[in-house]
Amino acid sequence: MTDVRLKVGVYRYEHTEALFDGRVAIEGVDTVLETSPLVSDVFRRMAEGELDIAEFGLTYFLRTFDRDDSPFLALPIFPNRNFRHSALFVNTDSGIEKPRDLAGKTVGEFALYGSDPGVWMKGILAEEYGVTPDRMRWVIGGTNHPIPAFEWIPQPVPDGVEIRHTEGEQTLGAMLEAGEIDALLSVDVPQALIDASTTKIRRLFVDYESAERDYYRRTGIFPMMHVVAIRRDLARVPGLTQSVYRAFNQAKEIVQERYRAGAAKQHMAVITPWFSELFAANRALLGEDWWPYGLDANRKAVETFLRYHHEQGLSRQPLTSDDVFVSDLPGEV
Repeated sequence: MTDVRLKVGVYRYEHTEALFDGRVAIEGVDTVLETSPLVSDVFRRMAEGELDIAEFGLTYFLRTFDRDDSPFLALPIFPNRNFRHSALFVNTDSGIEKPRDLAGKTVGEFALYGSDPGVWMKGILAEEYGVTPDRMRWVIGGTNHPIPAFEWIPQPVPDGVEIRHTEGEQTLGAMLEAGEIDALLSVDVPQALIDASTTKIRRLFVDYESAERDYYRRTGIFPMMHVVAIRRDLARVPGLTQSVYRAFNQAKEIVQERYRAGAAKQHMAVITPWFSELFAANRALLGEDWWPYGLDANRKAVETFLRYHHEQGLSRQPLTSDDVFVSDLPGEV
């Protein structure tokens, strides 16, 4: 593969830092690496054709498949993932004590109906607790700052689901504290909870870490939020997808190996107290490669998200991993 000049967009995580500082290069690519303080701006730029390869929220990416000419395929690179029981907040006066109590309530959702964490948590609520999205009313907006509706991505509204957007300067965090909504599903933590300035907001799963660890033990799923997408025409360039995958994997492995090696010195380079105990517990549960790339290691999680996405009315037809991921990464796809 001869050098090709491409614009690549990704958030500056610790596991992508080596791409930015030059320790890892995408072989055969004259890379223009770009980022943004808001990762959704990277998604928007990819959706609007400004980038060639980019981190893309999984639901944002999948919505392009409702077009007759979906312009992207995914690489099995998952730069953002998180367990999401911690993303459910409730007003303490709402009467919500357990997941089933969400039925009949008004719930805020951060940024987008069917956001990446939203798809995961709605799927879990339906599958494990019998509470489907149509049994709640939904208000979409920003948690700590107003967010207008995203006009650059399809906004499917499933039949039987009541959805509205916040107005003006409204924020979901303030609405939750005031009791104007009963619960909130948000990647952002309400600022009042962080500041400990309110007694009106708590997490639904108070011991969310235990709930999330139990979820992983039972399912083996570490939910991903984002993938790396590539333009379909570029996916046909010989060797390009392999080169991109290899570079992202190398950048991630640099960080993972730093944490593994740091265990011998009790991670004295890390500013977080008791980090070594947390690292050891995570390593015991999640294994040596606790942030895996490649479809083989993530197929169950991917297929679960694809199923949830369709069940929630966000994909017109069921999709499989073979429909959306590149197929030329030997041993990985």
